[in-house]
Amino acid sequence: MKEKAIVLDEQAIRRALTRIAHEIIERNKGIENCLLVGIKTRGIYLANRLAERIKQIEGNPIPVGEVDITLYRDDLTTKTSNNEPMIHGSSIPVDIKEQTVILVDDVLYTGRTVRAAMDAIMDIGRPSQIQLAVLVDRGHRELPIRADFVGKNIPTSSSEVIVVELNEVDPIDQVSIHEKE
Repeated sequence: MKEKAIVLDEQAIRRALTRIAHEIIERNKGIENCLLVGIKTRGIYLANRLAERIKQIEGNPIPVGEVDITLYRDDLTTKTSNNEPMIHGSSIPVDIKEQTVILVDDVLYTGRTVRAAMDAIMDIGRPSQIQLAVLVDRGHRELPIRADFVGKNIPTSSSEVIVVELNEVDPIDQVSIHEKE
């Protein structure tokens, strides 16, 4: 893949996450009964960054969990022997019953990852509400899913790929558009 453009640098990512943190607090009238749940892998790092900003703003911590959607994806056929999906590597620190779960992911594209994450959450418990926060919304939805909180809308063609790099796992913090070769 060939890099076409850098659309968010480290400072732009930081500003976008700060804005999302403020929007989450405003929409939910604080953070009481709220929980951030990062979708593995990069969603977890973004959820942790959001939690830091929310704590700085509100003065109180917000619980952070993670969900692994691997076996909930509709493009995988691996199931357990009784044909039921299992959650591997998910960790939710509080009971989600009557909580507002804010799913956090890096890129919203077709909506299939988010659908799988919602299925995984519903298998854990029944939250009062599920909201979605994404760093990038690139369009091309296949399912009727929309983000509640978006860092940046980046319209793309189907021949382009959005690459999110976060310094927790990559050498740099940036979001770039690449052209499929």
